[in-house]
Amino acid sequence: MRLEVRDLAVERGDRVLFSGLDFALDDGEVLQIEGHNGSGKTTLLRVLCGLGLPSEGDVFWQGKPINKVRGEYFADLNYVGHAHGVKGELTALENLRVDRAMGRAHADMDAETALDELEMGDYEDAYGRTLSAGQRRRVALARLFARQARLWVLDEPFTALDRKTRADLEALIQRHVGAGGMVVLTTHHEMALHRCVVKNLHLGR
Repeated sequence: MRLEVRDLAVERGDRVLFSGLDFALDDGEVLQIEGHNGSGKTTLLRVLCGLGLPSEGDVFWQGKPINKVRGEYFADLNYVGHAHGVKGELTALENLRVDRAMGRAHADMDAETALDELEMGDYEDAYGRTLSAGQRRRVALARLFARQARLWVLDEPFTALDRKTRADLEALIQRHVGAGGMVVLTTHHEMALHRCVVKNLHLGR
């Protein structure tokens, strides 16, 4: 599999966030996007996920523009944004079941087990609005266990996590990449990934 960006540019009003952006990501690789606040990191991730349109250029999956292979691409994509996306009126378990229904559910792991993996099993019946910021973040990250996707796009995934959960997430990313997956993420956290190909992209230079 290959994710590729060619000559990508995004403008906001009269401001160019970035332009002439080119990169490629293959199986077993991590791309860490860096840059100051306002440099366009989240905007770039949203464009990669088909949630925003570039001013120029395109995003390709397996050599084809993602708007031409939307079904195939979205089936292979797992996006966890900076906003956790956990619905307050649903329980933790219901949130995860809804998310599984919208993608390719993991055949070997149900929603309950996915919550257990992030130590949220005791909160599966708790409504999203009652959870702390860290707990909501863990429910959001449980999607990575509950759905099968080759490409993970993660926006500041370590935010509001304690030290142990950060280490668990690092191990999960490493395991995913070691099995041939791909990860694109923004983070200010210093990751300790071993035996992984980590590429860096800095916006705002």
